[in-house]
Amino acid sequence: MGGEKAAVAEGERTQFLPAAVAPGSSILPAAGSAPAPNVAAGPSAILVRQLSAVRLSQALASEAARGATFLCLPVLMAAGAAFYFALSREPGWLALALPVAFLAISTWLLRTRAALSLIFGAFLVFMLGIAVAKLETSRLATPMVGSDVTTRITGRLVRLEHQSSGRIRLTIDLLATERPRLHYPPKRVRLTARAVPPDLRPGDGVAGLTRLMSPSGPVRPGAYDFSFASYFNRLGAVGFFMSGPERVELDEPLPVSARPARWLETARGALAERIRAQVGGVEGEVAVAMIAGFRAGIPEEINEWLRRAGLAHILAISGLHMALVAVTIMFMLRAGAALFPGFSSRFAVKKYAAVAALLMCTLYLFVSGSAVAAQRSYIMLAVMLAALIFDRAAITMRNVAIAALIILVLSPHEVVGPSFQMSFAATAALVAGYAAWTDWRQRRARSGPPPGGILSRVARYGVAFVLGLAATSLIAGTATALYGIWHFQRATPLALPANLAAMPVVSILAMPAAVLAMLAMPFGLDGIFLKVMGQAIAVVIAVAEWFSSHTPIDAVGLIPLSALLTLTAALVVLVVSTTRLRLLALPLIVLGLCFVATRQLPDVLVTEDARLVGLRGLDGRLAVNRSRPNGFTMEGWTRALKAQAVVKPTGGGEGFPDISATSQAGFSCGDGLCLARHSSGTVIAHAAGVTAARAACGAAALIVLDDAVAKNPCGADVPVITKRELARRGSAVVYLREEGEPAEILFSIEEPWRPWHAHRAWSRAARGLPPNEPGS
Repeated sequence: MGGEKAAVAEGERTQFLPAAVAPGSSILPAAGSAPAPNVAAGPSAILVRQLSAVRLSQALASEAARGATFLCLPVLMAAGAAFYFALSREPGWLALALPVAFLAISTWLLRTRAALSLIFGAFLVFMLGIAVAKLETSRLATPMVGSDVTTRITGRLVRLEHQSSGRIRLTIDLLATERPRLHYPPKRVRLTARAVPPDLRPGDGVAGLTRLMSPSGPVRPGAYDFSFASYFNRLGAVGFFMSGPERVELDEPLPVSARPARWLETARGALAERIRAQVGGVEGEVAVAMIAGFRAGIPEEINEWLRRAGLAHILAISGLHMALVAVTIMFMLRAGAALFPGFSSRFAVKKYAAVAALLMCTLYLFVSGSAVAAQRSYIMLAVMLAALIFDRAAITMRNVAIAALIILVLSPHEVVGPSFQMSFAATAALVAGYAAWTDWRQRRARSGPPPGGILSRVARYGVAFVLGLAATSLIAGTATALYGIWHFQRATPLALPANLAAMPVVSILAMPAAVLAMLAMPFGLDGIFLKVMGQAIAVVIAVAEWFSSHTPIDAVGLIPLSALLTLTAALVVLVVSTTRLRLLALPLIVLGLCFVATRQLPDVLVTEDARLVGLRGLDGRLAVNRSRPNGFTMEGWTRALKAQAVVKPTGGGEGFPDISATSQAGFSCGDGLCLARHSSGTVIAHAAGVTAARAACGAAALIVLDDAVAKNPCGADVPVITKRELARRGSAVVYLREEGEPAEILFSIEEPWRPWHAHRAWSRAARGLPPNEPGS
């Protein structure tokens, strides 16, 4: 058997070698063979090239023997899913079925030719990623309201969350609408209310007068797309109650299939209230987020402290929480079993502990609300615990790949979100780092116990713990920094010391206390453990506040897509390969950093409702045309442009502002027209109507027209972005060119619309209609 395995391994290795270096042949050209095309190359150069080919072939064979081919499967499938979501138009099923069938047949027919089979197989997996993403999009087909509407609704409560502002957020399955009756109503909506009836529980009927609003698009091209998220979360509208909500009796009884979900949501709500009763204030809300998954009650100030300090990950039910729960359960059971040597010697205590940890993590998954991030973390941990139960290596890159494949099949849309990218980047980097450290330890292993007494051993273990925590924070932070910058345009330079200060408190006190509180809750003994958890959280919040106030930088600005893709490829090479092929990551890193260094930030930003315009100045300031701009939009814009200050408009009286007196200090407004001058001398205008826009036609290089009915009043000489165009194509960014060259305008949404943007066609602005007048 051993000889057969050796022969197979040798065959796999040699299939990557060129014919000139096959076993038994010389690395030098055979006598009488044709000369190389480069006749000027000497024998030494030929020898170096062939030796390099041998080393490359050996490295590829070694990677294949270690299972690198399997590790590339989730990478290729994720790339296919991301490619699908980035397409400018929806592909048809026939356009996907034919390439998949061709690639599948070709891979099968070429199975005896390893190189070609590998290439066709890679393209097949890539196309399968596109297919599963297309299947998920077609399966959901979430109906979404296209225009804001006021209507009375009747529905069934799904979830109820208390917000830090004092308002209450309700997720409702819509059953009926009236006055007006919607012909294409959404199936699920999320609404806020000032108050709710007492003892309102999930599953109860609710009714009230509401304002339903369609989910918005990105605040700028490439930003978080609320329409995309709402589509895949099955939310067809957001809004608020104008009166109500009221509890009503529904004619339709609660379906049997929905009763477990109702019981679970009721239990989660009761658990959250019990935690708040034991741990009050902000600490209680953070404890609720860490145990029950309700994060809406945490004040925004606390969220910002945690984000700036690099500690926001403790709020999301993720791999950290699942791992700490599993470790706590396994440690308790194995430590308890160690007190009974006879039992421990006869039974596989580690496997029993792994089973108990898996059951506890399953309970934690449902109690925490089964958010997508929690599902992903649970799948990864379940794969690892199952490997431990069946005597396999638990922490391996193969298990990470299996978890990724499962998630890509179930929820392929997650591949373009920050949660998926940051979670798997951190996990893969940590597993690769752990493997490298294990190999290093094995090479430097020495026999016998380490010298020194008990105190020296304790000191070494303490140092090892601190170094391990630092290495974990450094590796995970470095791997996820790219995606944090891409999605949020912010960096956390003090994340390493902040995590070193806070994570021991979370790992040793907060999460073990949470697990013990859950176990003791049926007996009414959870109070002491929740108090301990609250004290630990208070320490974490204090650490976050201190590091947040001392963070030197936060916003780092936009990075180009080319940098994201190049640096992601470098990360994949680093975590997948184990040989000298890792050196291929170096030129990719250099190239990606070059893309970042040569980036160009946009000069003008425009919201999709055409009401707000931002102009970037060279002095790090962002000038806007409104005195009270939307806070969320401004936060995204200032981070994207690395703006240090926001300049509000001046003027506001009667008469148009003087174009000749317009300066770079900011917008000057009057009589529906706002003007600002860019550092290049270009004048940017925002007009409330056609009359104001005509007044700027002679001098402005770009006009934003906040009128859905009007068209370009200036002709082809001046680019005009109209409200209707923005309603159809979303927010825009503008890159101003040298004088005489046209500006480059990029919109966040392309036509024809993808399914998650198709509802935009039904807004009044997109149809070129004026807004509804009050009372009409």
